[in-house]
Amino acid sequence: MHPEDRLPVIQKPKTKTKGRSSKKLLTFLFIFFVTLLCVLFFQSSLSKITVVEVHGQELLTPEVVAQSAAVKPGDHFFSVSSKQIEEQVMGLKMVQSAEVTKHFPGVIHIEVKEYPKVAYQLGDGNQPEAILADGSIVPVSSQVNFVMDKPILTGWSGAEAMKTKLCQTLASVPESYLTDISEIKPDPTESYPDRIKMYTRSQFEVITTVGYLPEKLKYLDTYIANLKENKINTGVLKLLEADTHAPFDNDAGKNASSKDAAPKDGKTDKKTTSGTATPPPDPKKDPAKDTGKTQKPSGKETTRN
Repeated sequence: MHPEDRLPVIQKPKTKTKGRSSKKLLTFLFIFFVTLLCVLFFQSSLSKITVVEVHGQELLTPEVVAQSAAVKPGDHFFSVSSKQIEEQVMGLKMVQSAEVTKHFPGVIHIEVKEYPKVAYQLGDGNQPEAILADGSIVPVSSQVNFVMDKPILTGWSGAEAMKTKLCQTLASVPESYLTDISEIKPDPTESYPDRIKMYTRSQFEVITTVGYLPEKLKYLDTYIANLKENKINTGVLKLLEADTHAPFDNDAGKNASSKDAAPKDGKTDKKTTSGTATPPPDPKKDPAKDTGKTQKPSGKETTRN
């Protein structure tokens, strides 16, 4: 064996490359500065909510919607998701749907769609209340400026089932059919348990039923317009199997009294001079005795001496 083969092999020490060390250093510095920027950002006003915008509501106030969303200026912009805000807003009874969009920096936009209101009623203290399509009642805030553009329901205490059916029917017809209706009250009979009485802004009273309502409302405006063309400006419209019109009771009474007065005036007019029509004979008088007055064809009266 050669002496060179008995000598141990000395391994050369591994040396770290400068390139690999530089990459680790850069990675460390990058993570450090990103963390620092995140801390500074979340501590700055850029990460805060500055404005909560609410649109689309009519009966609800923006403050009520924002309160239900559980967000307010000053809260962290990224601490709550849009979907979470939508679910919280839809917890309001009046809200049918809500859409939330977030605009950086700090703006949250909430678009609200309320359930359709079909009528109003007056609650305690004449406080207006909106009635929805399902018959549920929502108080109207006094801070909301609104116009009662829907019929007012009166006298429906104890007729909740019929009232709910009416609300569902009103929700199914176009809004233009209801512009002339000012008030609706129940008026049931044995023949028509769902009969209702409506009052129009054009001074008519309309009697129909909840079942007939969608069909009859289509032609109500045309019916009233035709009556007004014929100089009929008031009265009672019965829109049932057949459509009829009649004057109000007080108008009928006036017409009857005027007719009763006519014959009385006619009797006084029969006291006329010669040449006019002969008054009818009095049955209480004896024709044999009543020969004192006769009438000649010339029209002159003669009196017995």
